[in-house]
Amino acid sequence: MQRLHQCLLIATFLPLCWLGMQVVHEVGHVAAAWATGGTVQRVVLHPLAISRTDVRPNPHPIVERASGAVIGTLLPMLAGTLHHRLRWPGAYLTRFFAGFCLVANGAYLLAGSVARIGDAGDLLRLGMPAWPMGLFGAVTIPAGLWLWHGLGPHFGLGSAAGRVSREAAYTSAVLLGALVAAELVAS
Repeated sequence: MQRLHQCLLIATFLPLCWLGMQVVHEVGHVAAAWATGGTVQRVVLHPLAISRTDVRPNPHPIVERASGAVIGTLLPMLAGTLHHRLRWPGAYLTRFFAGFCLVANGAYLLAGSVARIGDAGDLLRLGMPAWPMGLFGAVTIPAGLWLWHGLGPHFGLGSAAGRVSREAAYTSAVLLGALVAAELVAS
């Protein structure tokens, strides 16, 4: 039964992290658009799509485009730090999520600056040099990997031999189902 809980946790938490990362990334775009006087026309969040935020007018597009990755990493790190400091159970889950957001956003800007796609491609077309995006990736990717270091046993790996928290597995499954349902309803 413990392998079943391990499989449930891993199989639901990874997609939950992906969808959650897209949510906080788009929160960054929306917050920056509003803060700089832009008007958010549409936010696309769907389980089968890459998220995006359409802003028109967009008086400060560089700030808005860069804020997806910046806020999309800062919010999860803040949540993970708060969760850890309050000593709530399951802090390893927010730590993993923060690491996921650091790696994903860093890789997104780093690869995008080379391939000239996504937010990085937009930033390049707007005149931002590639080096800040490369630096962002060079800092956030290792930081995310560092946050993941030592978390394997919480996911039943290594010495844990498949043992995980049942509560974490079921909570992850419920949260994934709720987020998928919310995105489908909102689409």
